[in-house]
Amino acid sequence: MKIGLLGFGKTGKAVAAVILQHKEFSLEWVYRRSATLEGRDVPEFLGVESDQPGRIYSAAKIDIPELIDQHPVDIIIDFSSETGIYVYGESAAERRIKIISAVSHYGDEEKALLKKLSAKTVVFWSPNITLGVNYLLFAAQFLKKIAPWVDIEINEEHFKEKKGLSGTAVKLANALELEETDINSVRAGGIVGKHEVIFGFPYQTVRLIHESISREAFGNGVVFVAENIKTKKPGLYSFEDILIPYFSPQYIEQADHSNF
Repeated sequence: MKIGLLGFGKTGKAVAAVILQHKEFSLEWVYRRSATLEGRDVPEFLGVESDQPGRIYSAAKIDIPELIDQHPVDIIIDFSSETGIYVYGESAAERRIKIISAVSHYGDEEKALLKKLSAKTVVFWSPNITLGVNYLLFAAQFLKKIAPWVDIEINEEHFKEKKGLSGTAVKLANALELEETDINSVRAGGIVGKHEVIFGFPYQTVRLIHESISREAFGNGVVFVAENIKTKKPGLYSFEDILIPYFSPQYIEQADHSNF
């Protein structure tokens, strides 16, 4: 599958590095606002051995419709900002290019646009695209169903420069029917990202923790999502939609048999 990437900050670079090392994908281009790296090749820039083109283009030199037509892709991956969807969304949907967005926060207008685009193409959105944190979300919801009366606290820790609440923590709070004011935040040093859900039972506690050790974890998540939306029909998808089939009795039974 041919990939186009928006967003080339610390996380975008880590995601690009993972894609460059994956044989089933080809990073065709990276699209940026700034023309600083215009014309550079991502493999050379990151020091990764790869025959994927990964050429860097900027909005100052070429617009998205022209770029897509000259260098077609199957999927556009968005690690830019909440306004990035306005840059490529309509063009991608018209050409049936799948969209994977890992933008942390979207307003109501952006969410409405995602829904509109999903009528024409596959649109996937997750504020945290790591597989581990989404498994944590599933596990937390299951435990609350077992004990809906339990006390719950959510802690999130991130690097000092991160502004606002973690989108993942907000999603956890919503899923567990908590208020955003119940989220405890820490900003310190170079923490990549850590989320913890504490369940306070009488005489015991259960702690579910996910910690991103490296930003490459987001790249692994992108690869997992891309592989799982290949055959999806147009629509708006979340990580829950992708993970639910893995929790079906039929899949679990198949997995168990494969161990023998």
